[in-house]
Amino acid sequence: MSVLTRDEAQTRAQLLDVHRYTIALDLTTGDETFESLTVIRFAARTGADTFVELKPAELRSVVLDGESLDPETLDDNRLPLKNLAAGEHELRITASMRYSRTGEGMHRFTDPADGETYVYTQMFMDDVQRVFAAFDQPDLKAVFELSVTAPEGWTVLANGITEQLGEGRWTAAPTPLISTYLVAVAAGPWHSVRTEHRDLPFGIHCRRSLAPHLDADADEILDVTRACFDRYHEKFEEPYPFDSYDQAFVPEFNAGAMENPGLVTFRDDFVYRSAVTDTERQTRAMVIAHEMAHMWFGDLVTLRWWDDIWLNESFAEYMGYQTTAEATRFTDTWTEFGVVRKAWGYDADQRPSTHPVAPENVEDTASALLNFDGISYAKGASALRQLVTWLGEKDFLAGINTHFARHKFGNASLADFIDSLASTTERDVHAWADAWLRTTGVDTLTPAVTTEAGTCALTVEHTGSRPHRIAVGLYDHDLSDDEGRLTLRERLDVDVPQSAPQPIGKPPALLLLNDGDLTYTKVRFDAASAEAVGTSLSRLPDPLTRAVVWNSLRDAVRDGQLAPGAYLETARAHLPRETDLALVQGVLAFASAQIADRYLTPEERPAALATLASLCRDLIRRTEDGDHPGLRLIAVRHFIDVAAHPETIAAWLADGTVPGGPELDPDLRWRVLARLAVLGATDEAAIAAELDRDPSANGREGAARCRAALPDEKAKRTAWSAMFDSDDLSNYLFTATAQGFWQPEQADLVRQYVPRFYGDAVAVAARRGPAIADAVGRWAFPTYAVDAENLTLGETCLRDAGPTPSLRRKLADQLDDLARALRVREGETP
Repeated sequence: MSVLTRDEAQTRAQLLDVHRYTIALDLTTGDETFESLTVIRFAARTGADTFVELKPAELRSVVLDGESLDPETLDDNRLPLKNLAAGEHELRITASMRYSRTGEGMHRFTDPADGETYVYTQMFMDDVQRVFAAFDQPDLKAVFELSVTAPEGWTVLANGITEQLGEGRWTAAPTPLISTYLVAVAAGPWHSVRTEHRDLPFGIHCRRSLAPHLDADADEILDVTRACFDRYHEKFEEPYPFDSYDQAFVPEFNAGAMENPGLVTFRDDFVYRSAVTDTERQTRAMVIAHEMAHMWFGDLVTLRWWDDIWLNESFAEYMGYQTTAEATRFTDTWTEFGVVRKAWGYDADQRPSTHPVAPENVEDTASALLNFDGISYAKGASALRQLVTWLGEKDFLAGINTHFARHKFGNASLADFIDSLASTTERDVHAWADAWLRTTGVDTLTPAVTTEAGTCALTVEHTGSRPHRIAVGLYDHDLSDDEGRLTLRERLDVDVPQSAPQPIGKPPALLLLNDGDLTYTKVRFDAASAEAVGTSLSRLPDPLTRAVVWNSLRDAVRDGQLAPGAYLETARAHLPRETDLALVQGVLAFASAQIADRYLTPEERPAALATLASLCRDLIRRTEDGDHPGLRLIAVRHFIDVAAHPETIAAWLADGTVPGGPELDPDLRWRVLARLAVLGATDEAAIAAELDRDPSANGREGAARCRAALPDEKAKRTAWSAMFDSDDLSNYLFTATAQGFWQPEQADLVRQYVPRFYGDAVAVAARRGPAIADAVGRWAFPTYAVDAENLTLGETCLRDAGPTPSLRRKLADQLDDLARALRVREGETP
């Protein structure tokens, strides 16, 4: 497929003024394809050649200004428009388009629970071309007028308010000016909960089989939606710019959500059918807030080209966390950001594939797609949080509101955004942007404490180039407490680089740089503080402070400065007393998935699993009173995941409950069965019986995961063939199968598949496209083959096999992580 280059987009934007799309979709023509009619009204500023994009199953007709064009001139995804005269034009294109099973374009899904079918669009980047013909680039905004013919009994949702005309025909109100990638349709027999807020229709929607679960959480979802909507209207001077606000929870969605104006689509994993923790509910609330922020930053004002994707995602990420904390009951969002989300940014920023938050050289759409990563989201949000700390929230919001006023319903660039900020402050935001948004890598801050006449002074040693405004926490031992409690003496504001050492008085027990986590940097400890962390980490008073400490320990392990076993010992000592759910979840996830499964040798792994199992037992015992159900659920999940012997968890499955609770809901039952499959303590008959018990889409995924995890050659052969020899698996079933396939306990059994992976991965990625390429690189990679042979095979593939851009990026990142794991095992520092 031809990708659009920045130069081509700039040339076409200078040539064309696109006014309106009139689109008619017919979803009643079968299971494989649908009919698409597009009429585009546009003007050419001068006479020239250009092209329109589409990816049809069959291109039926093309009519330009009443004259038929030859459909055979379609070259890949480009239809040339030759010898355009200056002036107004009308282009009419009819085509048959394919439904997708990979979450790209028009995705079609039949629910195994009840046989009902749903379709929805994901048009992002260049997938609008899978649904209708378009001048597909973000700075050619237009009005979109949509009609849909759908089966009887279906409801059609779109960017604007929809109206049913009868006989399956629906129309949507015309949109304001929006970009092509933001057009959205979702059709099917949706279960809907509707209300109004501020005289606008609000709705939440899911497939019918999830209706009881959506209804159970509808009040919470709508309360969060209304609270965030009101908070944004307090922050932003521009009112919400669209005519309605629908949120559709859709099946097999690749991302967390998509910010389509007026019709946000979410993965329907956010409709909880099993027990979840409050942190997971907080994550759902944050995603609601994140997508709503896009209505202004991304939809009202849209990037001009994909090098400024951070203008969309960093802003929404920052606003999502901040507004959730301000407007909802979830007031500790930045703790979860610090211990989970931020680590995603730190990891991405230390790989060879790192890039600036605002890269300058995004030459085409294929390159742009690779930048939707921890840098554009987590690092960018961290940079904005630091900007607010340095600039002040009042000036920050004033600059944002200036930006909206200048560019509403248009497009803007980084330069435009910085100019808007600069207009509201005397600070040099252009220099700040150069230092923070145009550079790569993670700075490191290390404390150096000198003492003279009993008085200490702090010098912050700085590796890196960015300026930082940080808080420095000084903590003393509480002498009245026998358990090592630390109390905050003082929190100092320090600018780095410093103009002079900072007086801090008497020596503290713990000196913590970046207390409050207001900047993006690694932090180290002086010797006394490291000792205090070892004895008193769980006795620090604030969870966000503890998150900064845990992140520092995580960084130290990855950098070869702290032994993996020492991290496990710290977790064993302090997690049993931890109360913050995000911290417990984040630390256990790193300890199991990275330390036990990758950073320790196979010979060391059993002892690590035993340590983690013991830790989880302590948490389970501690929560027997029922006062901490979220903490207990986390402990139960992780106990299942690290169980080295099947007896305990098999008894739980047989009894349908953990002694003292919780009862095993569908998600826990599949989790237990997957672990039993890894351990060779179940079989196909038990998996089939469980699928009969839970014939839902989640059940199908659970069964696929369990079958791929069975420790026998036939099961592995079948799973491998399903992933790589056939295109039948949907994106979710592919991922589930891949998640089950590779297991540390089965290294010898699957060793033959390690060299096979690279050739088969290249082939399936080329055949099935970016979404499956991403799943292949993320989930089907032989993660647990931590050895030099796997590294060499991967490097050879990158050099010689020509993987697609999406797969190349995923493989490069995986191989860098593999090389790091080898260094950690060997005790090397980078």
